[in-house]
Amino acid sequence: MSILITNIKQLIQTRTHGISKVSGKDMQELPLIENAYLLIEHDTIVEYGSMVNLGGIIAEKTIDATGKVVLPAWCDSHTHLVYAGHREEEFINRINGLNNKVTANSGDDILNSAELIEHISEDELYEQSVKRLHEIMRLGTGAIEIKSGYGLTLESELKMLRVIKRLKHDFNILVRPTFLGAHAVPKAFKDNTSGYVHEIINTIIPEVAKEQLAKYIDVFCEEGYFSLEETDRILEAGVKHNMVPKLHVNQFKASGGVELGVKYNARSVDHLEFITAEDIKALKSSRTMPVTLPASSYFLNTPYAPAREIIDSGLPLAIASNFNPSSTPSGNMNFVVSTACIKMKMTPEEAINAATVNGAYAMGAHKMFGSITRGKKANIIITKEIPGYNHLTYAFGSNNIETVIINGIIVE
Repeated sequence: MSILITNIKQLIQTRTHGISKVSGKDMQELPLIENAYLLIEHDTIVEYGSMVNLGGIIAEKTIDATGKVVLPAWCDSHTHLVYAGHREEEFINRINGLNNKVTANSGDDILNSAELIEHISEDELYEQSVKRLHEIMRLGTGAIEIKSGYGLTLESELKMLRVIKRLKHDFNILVRPTFLGAHAVPKAFKDNTSGYVHEIINTIIPEVAKEQLAKYIDVFCEEGYFSLEETDRILEAGVKHNMVPKLHVNQFKASGGVELGVKYNARSVDHLEFITAEDIKALKSSRTMPVTLPASSYFLNTPYAPAREIIDSGLPLAIASNFNPSSTPSGNMNFVVSTACIKMKMTPEEAINAATVNGAYAMGAHKMFGSITRGKKANIIITKEIPGYNHLTYAFGSNNIETVIINGIIVE
């Protein structure tokens, strides 16, 4: 099917030539065309430009976007969308000062989620995850990474990854699966982290690789979770099974995890609430994308990543939702983009770049996603009538999205 979008108030993130990422001062640049059109054929962007150059282009379906902004769909490079149940009771208990043991860095929240995963069927887990995926697609997410990590046993990790595989097969959206068995140490290995690391390396990773269930391997490299030495061993094993490294690092303190990620040419290093001069130096000499998760800091009331320091040092930056049941029970990337501006002092241009082209890079999808470029996939957001693209970040409590197109198909 061909779709022609006409009279676009602002067509933003237009890149004549596909770029892999934007860094430093370049993140301030957001190319756009006023009073524009965009032509989609099947699942591909084939043409765009000023309305004065529209000529005799016709399509099977025409959408009048008068007064509306059109931009690439969001690329959410860090989520835990596949999980069981909810964690509302813990949320209320924290408000009331109860369950103080369950803190942001205790690991108990992950173990509680693992218990729920253990006792749910694969089909039920799939049905719960379907509802979340539908929701975020309607909110403008057009490409997503989904991690395991609430299983923490061979059976439960495979269950999660098989659900991710089903979502990837059944839905018209790019899904990047990540194995995060090293998310926390399960109760069965309490006080025996080395035994669990051995289990990950020698049992779980080979099975995940055998079923081809994960493109990436991730580790929660933090004090109280997995040490640098343990993370090194797990990443080495993953790479031997053709998994590309990613890392959870520097959420609670900087401890050398960024440099380790760079050593393994990690696709991204994520969280970065704390960052050092050494971390920045290591990232400057790498192809690794720094990723921050502003909605997580919002929900937990914890420090925000120093986005200004990262960008002003000349580095690229991506932002993602961290959608999960305990620290970020929302995959709304519109809120993430607004929060990056409000709390991390990113400009609207920087935040949109971080959630589109740089988000695509962070999940290895930049060649086909993240910008309005001829030949890229037709993943498009059409807003409601708004003053301009700055309004998307300003009106943080409003849903300003009217239509979402993913791979050339309108999301219903």
